[in-house]
Amino acid sequence: MRELLSGRTREYQEKARQVAETAVRPIAAELDRTGEYPWPVIRALREAGLMGIWIPEAYGGKSAGVLDLCVVVEELSRACGGVGVAYAVNALGSFPIVIGGTEEQKQRWLPFIATGEKLIAFGLSEKASGSDAGSLRTRAERDGDAWVIDGDKKWNTNGNAASLYTVYCSTRPDRGSRGISAIVVEKGTPGFEIGKREDLMGIRCVPVHELHFRSCRVPAGNLLGGEEGRGFGNAMATLDRARPGVAAQAVGLAQGALDWAMRYTSERQQFGQSVMSFQSTQFRLADMATEIEAARQLVYGAARYIDEGHPGASKYAAMCKVFATDVAMRVTTEAVQMFGGYGYCRDYPVEKYMRDAKITQIYEGANQIQRLVIGRALTKEAAALASTLQVQVEHFAPGEEPVAPAGKKP
Repeated sequence: MRELLSGRTREYQEKARQVAETAVRPIAAELDRTGEYPWPVIRALREAGLMGIWIPEAYGGKSAGVLDLCVVVEELSRACGGVGVAYAVNALGSFPIVIGGTEEQKQRWLPFIATGEKLIAFGLSEKASGSDAGSLRTRAERDGDAWVIDGDKKWNTNGNAASLYTVYCSTRPDRGSRGISAIVVEKGTPGFEIGKREDLMGIRCVPVHELHFRSCRVPAGNLLGGEEGRGFGNAMATLDRARPGVAAQAVGLAQGALDWAMRYTSERQQFGQSVMSFQSTQFRLADMATEIEAARQLVYGAARYIDEGHPGASKYAAMCKVFATDVAMRVTTEAVQMFGGYGYCRDYPVEKYMRDAKITQIYEGANQIQRLVIGRALTKEAAALASTLQVQVEHFAPGEEPVAPAGKKP
């Protein structure tokens, strides 16, 4: 079903697959062991023309859509989930500028992101405000021609690798979420420090850091969009656009684990035959493959909705994220089980897929939050549906059963 992709998207997919096989897979285990940032892969992605493809052409990118981004993330994650994140987080960090930046801001920052010369991080979460993104404690106050930021950020992927940081602060605490603004901070700004690196279970090659701001003076022109109070809406729109990328990472991880499970069970001999020859194994593999393809098509569909500006895109972004990441966790866990004791050893790569998959259910909106987003969307739809059904009910007399149209069964 991948043939349903357009020629341009398939081209991105093939380029990403080549990078994944030649530049990622050979060093994936070493990156996981050492935690080193995958700079060689970033260079390979730059040479392949894949860095910043989502940036508009006017600013040095290729105006590629969310679907194009997803297929690249999927292929990279199929070889290493950490590399998939290291790539995708640059979209997460730069979408706020693409969506809400002024023309001057776009011209100033986006060309460097488009070429991969500069990496960018996304600074929203805090220790006391993870899912509750509207209760930020980081403050920014205007002082002449600058904004002075004080506070701390948590869970900043690409932490010490980035050169630019989209940071969400409260500029009007009395207004709650309507007082949140986004400010772009450049590495090296006085008062800005990269804090502790988290010791992660998975995606170990991508650094996740705390960010600390102590009377950090940032030029007033770095206020995203040039207006206060637009940060919360900007962050929510960014997450809607970025969530299919997380889902694509999950699909890639699930597919990579299935690839290894198929190879292992076809080679492993038990009771005089390959483990794959047992019907129970075939059934398990069939379920895994079916769930992966269902997740893939939901991700692609959600990405298309976003690219087309569909009004219901937020719901579908949440749907693909929650479904694909849950599938990834089930598939990678099942793959470990199929390897038996070897699946629990680092001699084989399948345990890494399970460790990498777990975070996809948590970041960029935990899956419980995604279900809340979906539920709220359905609640709104239910109100409209109730009105429609009421009109139909009024066609029936009290106490009568609905009558099916002629020639059709009730």
